[in-house]
Amino acid sequence: MLEREAYIALNMMENVGPVGVRRLREALGSAAAVFEADRGALLAVRGIGRAVCEAILAQRERVDWQGELERAEAAGARLVAAVDAEYPRPLREIHDPPLALYVRGALQAGDRRAVAVVGTRRPSHYGRRVAEELAEGLARNGLTVVSGLAAGIDTAAHRGALAARGRTLGVMGSGLDCMYPAENRGLADEMAARGAVLSEFPFGRAPDKTTFPMRNRIVSGLALGVVVVEAGAKSGALITADQAASQGRAVLAVPGRIDAPGSAGTHALLRDGARLVTGVDDILEELECLVPAPREARPAGRAAAAAVTETEQQLLTLLQPGEQDVDTLIRSSGLAPAAMHGLLLGLEMKNRIRMLPGRIVERVE
Repeated sequence: MLEREAYIALNMMENVGPVGVRRLREALGSAAAVFEADRGALLAVRGIGRAVCEAILAQRERVDWQGELERAEAAGARLVAAVDAEYPRPLREIHDPPLALYVRGALQAGDRRAVAVVGTRRPSHYGRRVAEELAEGLARNGLTVVSGLAAGIDTAAHRGALAARGRTLGVMGSGLDCMYPAENRGLADEMAARGAVLSEFPFGRAPDKTTFPMRNRIVSGLALGVVVVEAGAKSGALITADQAASQGRAVLAVPGRIDAPGSAGTHALLRDGARLVTGVDDILEELECLVPAPREARPAGRAAAAAVTETEQQLLTLLQPGEQDVDTLIRSSGLAPAAMHGLLLGLEMKNRIRMLPGRIVERVE
């Protein structure tokens, strides 16, 4: 089995997640080795208990990854594994990057300049209007708008980006064949033509209370920052904001009426230090140091990699031994996670580093 096929098959297994697969890969040498290892070898891997071991042994012979590829093709989609060049590079940096993505539409290198716009499924007229206007403004400034294809603020954000003829990515909390809400099927078709609709869940996986928090980490992981437009005190959008903060992404929030329950969540974020957003310029200003200006493509190699800042060079010096994980770099450099994310993105675009699955950074010589 090829490494790519192993990632797709492991992604289809129940009770085997990205963190577990990373530990297995590190211990056994590859993801493909998981399909050859015996019970003793699997149990010897740190963090792989008996339940996960038995789940792997029970599923690895019957997982139909070839059939999944055929189902994707029939649905006008494709599978992008974590080892594929097309896999979104920002996702490689998070703690638990999805093993594979089901994609309808196109993923582009420019999608690294992305902002997530999220919020309640039951917005006020004000919230819906603000989400659409912010997304339209971001798209007109060349940024990709990311959201979760849910009803309410998510839908408004996607529609705003499309109105500006910009790019938008929608991350589903279900398999691509289980559209939720069903009324967004037409919107998803528009987005696939102007951006992409994606999911980590296999075909047939219906949405439930566990899939949406999992989906939210991808929404934040794809973006430089997350803008919460309108959210109640227990809104799922607050989970996305928490995940963004843990991933080193910027967190921004739009104020609302002080007597509106739908503003309680955003006001809590603002109280805790989120950037106040009163217009698209606030977002652009907050992300200015993290958003590399568009530039013409340059050839790879030493000539293309020469122009680095003093801070970037210090980070490259820390990478002299070869590969390191992002958390180790943060600790050794003393940089904040958001600053580290911006530096890594800049160095990757200058062809000085390569982001690998599992938040691993490799220096390119």
